[in-house]
Amino acid sequence: MTTPITISGFTYVRNGFTYGYPFLKSMESILPICDELVVAVGNSNDGTREAIQALSAKHNNKIKIIDTLWDETVRKAGKIFAQQANIALANCTGDWLFHIQADEVIHEDDLPTIKQYIINNNTNINVDGLLFKFLNFHGNYNYISGSRYQHFNEIRIFKKGLNVYSYRDSQGFRKYPSLAEYNNGHTGTKLNVLATSIPVFHYSYVRAPENMNKKAAHFETFWHDDTYVKQKYATKQEFDYYNIDRVKPYTGKHPALMHELIAAVNWEFDPAKIHKKISLKNKVLYCIEDIIQYRIGAYKNYKVV
Repeated sequence: MTTPITISGFTYVRNGFTYGYPFLKSMESILPICDELVVAVGNSNDGTREAIQALSAKHNNKIKIIDTLWDETVRKAGKIFAQQANIALANCTGDWLFHIQADEVIHEDDLPTIKQYIINNNTNINVDGLLFKFLNFHGNYNYISGSRYQHFNEIRIFKKGLNVYSYRDSQGFRKYPSLAEYNNGHTGTKLNVLATSIPVFHYSYVRAPENMNKKAAHFETFWHDDTYVKQKYATKQEFDYYNIDRVKPYTGKHPALMHELIAAVNWEFDPAKIHKKISLKNKVLYCIEDIIQYRIGAYKNYKVV
């Protein structure tokens, strides 16, 4: 009898309600194909941990909470996010590991396909993981970012046992000789991944403007000191959604889990108000990329097999 393939989801969150993360929707979106979901829950004071406990009870106690304490003095390149991702990762027991961030959601229609990819490549020694496409929503749920400066592809699933750790700020992952080498600054080796057409619904820039500004200011504290953050956000009352190169209309379907949040939108986003000046070089690149449907010079933290 063939031993069943097991899948561990893993993520991290802290004060998810305060900063407007759809973290419960995020977790619930992958639970149907996960045997467990490991969540590093940072010291929160807004009911985040209690809500995750309730979600776990709803799903046969599949969720394993790891309580963590965020080090507020870590202010370099988003390192705290990598630390939290690695804590959750270290507690996973599955054969395959499925990373989901607190503002990312997977469509229910794609879960069977994801599961089949895992089954088909479980014994394929040439494949370390799976690459997903990103739909980076901006302003509201009807538009996605058309900027060259957001990642359009990233690793979200990989095999256990490869000495994989979170790379940089937990955006992606790499293989390392050992944990000690990782901690000593080894740059790691890119994973060999199979490119899929499965989208990750990334809702990082879809919040009420006042909540978006609060989230953005907090987020930057993990890259910059207090002086920088105060200078940048002190006079802002609402987030400037219009400081972006461009957006594109989205006419597809959202995950069913998101329908309630989408219906509750009570703010305006008008693409006609975009005011960022685009360099001539980027204007030319955008025209070419729209025609060939390929991003020229894209950063790739992976090797496609």
